[in-house]
Amino acid sequence: MKILITGAGGFVGRRLVARLLEEEALAAPIERIDLIDLGFNGVPENARLRRHHGSFGDDQTLDAALKDGGGDVVFHLASLAGGAAEADYEAGRRVNLDATLALFDRLGHRSAGGQAAPVVVFASSIAVYGAPLPSPVDDRTLPRPVLSYGAHKLAAELVLQDLSRIGRIDGRALRLPGIVARPRAASAGLRSAFMSELMWAAAAGEPYVCPVSPQAVAWWMSADCCVDNLLHAARLDGRALEAGRVWPLPVLRLTIAEVVEALARRFGAGCRDRIAYAPDAGLEAVFGSFPPLVATAAERLGFRHDGSADALVRNAMK
Repeated sequence: MKILITGAGGFVGRRLVARLLEEEALAAPIERIDLIDLGFNGVPENARLRRHHGSFGDDQTLDAALKDGGGDVVFHLASLAGGAAEADYEAGRRVNLDATLALFDRLGHRSAGGQAAPVVVFASSIAVYGAPLPSPVDDRTLPRPVLSYGAHKLAAELVLQDLSRIGRIDGRALRLPGIVARPRAASAGLRSAFMSELMWAAAAGEPYVCPVSPQAVAWWMSADCCVDNLLHAARLDGRALEAGRVWPLPVLRLTIAEVVEALARRFGAGCRDRIAYAPDAGLEAVFGSFPPLVATAAERLGFRHDGSADALVRNAMK
């Protein structure tokens, strides 16, 4: 089996690469893993890895990654984050929509030529739902994106479903929540960065001023749990999947206070005293007022959340 990962040098991508190398995470032995990204800091050295420096939207980069029959299973993680995509519409569309659709088409043309349809796991986003969120969010909640990032993710989901319908690819899209704990440098510029910053400050014994209140509630998932779900999506039998092939995932819905208590249990009660609060009403309205999420279809298929606040902190801070 040959794997392709876009965004392989990113926060989740590096964890996924490590998991694929350390265990037989998929149904067949892995012969080669092709990685596409602009950089690969933190990606281990291994004879099965082929690094392709560049954008997945670049034809030459993609040619090299797909050479010799690469891409039996594709994890498409690369994107331009929401804030950056909103600040530069052309760049956001070029990465999150145009290049993504070109990747799907390229993979689909290979199967049209007689090869088996590749399994494509697409990292979509809860940004497709827009804001404010209805209560609850469930499998029937209609997407109403209010940012270009969410609109482009939704458009890519629709194309992925259509190409799966006609047998060109075997697609699965996961609507990911905020993933923690992002490295501090990787969190710069993200409005949801406080979710990770809170954890790093507690672990380091540093003071932290939280920009949302203790009662603010969000959807939480660790990077390890996210990787578990990505791998589970790749293992699903495509013949048994319904036409939708797009799922919100089970998440932990926790207040900041609940996360702080879990951090205190792991890093000592003193971290609780080092946290002060200066709520930003606008930030809390978007990132601190998440309703219940009922992910019935995903749970039925075996997707999962971290299990508890303590497990979230343990998994996120590995």
